[in-house]
This record gives sequence, structure tokens and C-alpha cells, in this order.
Amino acid sequence: MFDIKSISLDLLDKFDVQGPRYTSYPPAPFWKDQVGSEAYEALLESSNLKPNPAPLSLYIHLPFCEKLCLFCACTSVITGSNHNLEKPYVEALLGEIGWLSKRLDKKRKVTQLHLGGGTPNYFSPFHLELIVDSLQKEFDFDDSVEMGVELDPRTVTEEHLSALKELGFNRLSMGIQDFAPGVQKRIRRIQPFAAVANLVKKARAKGFSSLNFDLVYGLPGQTSHSFGETIEQVLQLNPDRLAVYSYAFVPWMKKHQETIMAGQPLGRKKLELFLMALEGFTREGYEYIGMDHFAKPGDELAAARSDGTLWRNFQGYTTKAGTDLIGLGLSAISQVGDGFMQNDRQLFSYEESVAQGKAATIRGYVCSKDDLIRRKVIQNIMCHAVLFKSKIEKEFGIHFDNYFGEALSKLQDIEDAGLVTVSGDEIRPTEAGRVFLRNIAMVFDAYLPQPGEKRVFSRTV
Repeated sequence: MFDIKSISLDLLDKFDVQGPRYTSYPPAPFWKDQVGSEAYEALLESSNLKPNPAPLSLYIHLPFCEKLCLFCACTSVITGSNHNLEKPYVEALLGEIGWLSKRLDKKRKVTQLHLGGGTPNYFSPFHLELIVDSLQKEFDFDDSVEMGVELDPRTVTEEHLSALKELGFNRLSMGIQDFAPGVQKRIRRIQPFAAVANLVKKARAKGFSSLNFDLVYGLPGQTSHSFGETIEQVLQLNPDRLAVYSYAFVPWMKKHQETIMAGQPLGRKKLELFLMALEGFTREGYEYIGMDHFAKPGDELAAARSDGTLWRNFQGYTTKAGTDLIGLGLSAISQVGDGFMQNDRQLFSYEESVAQGKAATIRGYVCSKDDLIRRKVIQNIMCHAVLFKSKIEKEFGIHFDNYFGEALSKLQDIEDAGLVTVSGDEIRPTEAGRVFLRNIAMVFDAYLPQPGEKRVFSRTV
């Protein structure tokens, strides 16, 4: 069980700042625009030519929603009840799948498939089957492939569940956010506890092996009392994994968030909500994976943290370290070898690029040696909560203390605050420091904007 007393609310005064979530390094705002199809083809080709090409993790972005949730910061297309855009989007996806299959070694195994959104169950079971059947035809799926899908509990049907199970999906992720009726009304996402409980019951009956819930703290109208009730209701439903995200309030990017600015718990009140979740879930036996993720001890995510194979990418924490992540669909991100690529974020230009037989890539980044060194350091902190200097020195041929002299000076303030210990070969976040992993990682980041520069990131707490 996590020792809540190890975290002083006074830490907020110093460490609640804007910072990356480190789902990539360098962070996405620092990638380069005007990176196109040829650059992506070169990256894919080089990944095939490695002595032991990495297995593949496929991410399919299904961006449509019927209604806009006012807290949302995702790339989405709101259509109302009109689904006329669904079919042409699926056709574009099938075209992109075909384009990629010609450029990836057929011997490379797919070890992970994830459908994200938007709302994947916005799409009909028929269209979901078309997408997955195409993927399974064009790529070689491993016998133990992990297949996950995000679901909106408000709109998923029994036909969706049956189709997803038949297709081989074994993990469901449900966007809960908060069960308090007042909060749901404020963020325009009404989904009563009873309805979610009924969906969980049906999913368990169909044999889905893992259920994940997403919660959000810092939403307008949340109080310690209401969020405590949500935590207890979540525990009744007994999910296998939990993500408890800090509300990413970025109204300069998502103007609709301005409509729910009032009533947000800020500062200490916001941190208190997360500490309630941390205490409540660890008390009931969930392992604290780090930052905002929890898992039951027998879950693969907990096992990955124990054996050092935990990884972090645009889906958050994942068990599939060492894979090349291939993103398909509107705004989808790929991480292949030493590079990142992102698809077009405009629907019709994305579809037009695919129709022309090109990649829909519009921006990306290929890492320098310095980027790779810093990426490995940050991944170790974020995923394993320990960094061994000697391992970094051996892998990259550097003297750690000389290379990171400035970063180690900055780390001193964090060590003085009790969030990290630096001892000989080890840099190890303390128990309290695991809540502030983003802040610890930031001292090794060469791209952070200077004070007074344009706002880019959400707050770390």
C-alpha cells in the first residue's frame, strides 16, 4: 500500500508546472512540419533492414464521436447522428493498411493491436470487422497478440461486444471519467453507474480477459466527497487496470474547454483528489505502476513493471517494449526505430493523401544521438523508477556525470525536496517522487520552453 503521508501538499508550490507527459522524446510539439511520404518510407525501409527487425504494435485511430465531451483534448470529428463519414473513412483506412503492408517485412509479427478514438464503437460491427480482417490478412499476427479497444459505455451495443470478441479482442478500455451526476452534466457525458455496471457484467460474461477504466481528476464540479464515491463505485466493478489522468486543461488548443473553466478543483484540492485515488486503489491491492496507472498484481502491466519490460508511448504505459509502433488513421502517430511520424490532422486531406497512394504524414522527427541518450534516460525514470548511470554509459559511450552535469545540478532541488535519491550509480525516485515523475524527467529534457514562451503543455499535477 502506498504511504500517502510521504507526499506533502507543499510540494505543489514548487512542482505543479507545465510539462510533457513523455509519451515521446522529444515531445511532439518540437517535431518538424512538412515531413512527407518519402521520409516515412525511408524510416520503414531502414526498420526492415535491421538484423532483428522489431515486432509491430498497430494503433488504429477511429476519431468520430456523435457528441463532444467538453473536457476532451483528443483529435476528434463530431458528426451528430449522421454517420455518412464512416464508410469513406474505413475505405481510407483500408487503403493505408495496403500501403503499409507493401513496405513492412511480412515476417515481422504483430504483437499488439489497439483501436483508439474518438469512439471506436461509433463504427458499426461490420466496419470494425472490415478493418480487423484487412489487418489480419496483410500482417502476421502473433498467436499471443494483445488486442485492445476503447469503448464509450454510453453507445456500445451487445452486437459490438460479440463482434469484438469474435475478432479476438481480449482487452476493453472504458472511459468512465467520473460517476458523479453533477460532474457528468458539467462535462456533457451522462453515463449512470448502473449502465456501466451492466456493460461490465456483459463483457465479463463474454469472456474478455481484461477491463481498463479511465478516470479523470480535476474536472469541474469534482469534490473530495463526490470523487471518493466514484472511487468506491469503481472498486465495486473490479477493473483489472486503471488510468487516473490529470485533467489536461489546454483551452489555447481546445477552445470548447473554456465553457467549463469555472469550478475546477485546482492546486492542493486537485492533488488531494489524486491522493484519494492513490490511497483507495493501493489499499485494495492494486499496484501503483507510476504517474497515473494502476494494475492488479497478476496483470501483465504489473508484471512488466517488475521484470523491466514496461514501456511508455502514445497509449500511455504498455507491456510491449521493443516494438515499432505503427499508427494508422487521422492524426495517428508512429514510432519506428529512431523516428516519429504523424498523420494529417485534417480529415479530407488525410483521405485524399491515401487515395493518391501516398502516406498521409505531415510532420515527424528523426532522433539525434543526444535525443536517443535522453530518451533512454527519461524512459528509465518514467517506466522503471530507477536509472543506472553505468548502463547508460555502457550503451552510449559517455561519462554520465560529465554529460549530464547541468541536469544533475537541477536535480539537486528535487532531491532536497525528497522526491529522488542520487546514490553512486543510481538515480531513484522516492515513493513520493513516483507521483512527480514528469518533474524528475524534465531535468534531462533539452527541449523545454523557457519561462514566458508560448504555452505548450498541461500541468504536471
